[in-house]
Amino acid sequence: MRTQMMKRVWKTYDLHPDGVQIEVNWDSMVIGSSIFVPCINTEEAVKQVQAIFAERSWQYESRVRIEDDRLGVRIWRTV
Repeated sequence: MRTQMMKRVWKTYDLHPDGVQIEVNWDSMVIGSSIFVPCINTEEAVKQVQAIFAERSWQYESRVRIEDDRLGVRIWRTV
């Protein structure tokens, strides 16, 4: 019996701080809007968001939070 390993292909703007793909519709993110990224590796989440925002010349603010009993990062687009 042959076992195939499926390799994950991340899209350029997907987040995956804990190895689980999180798709975000970045085009709908206007100044003042925010998203919550549930994750354990909050430092990696911020690092990935930082790269995406830098490429788009956007500024952001982030805070590690617990929302609905889930740890994660809340990200706001500021400019």
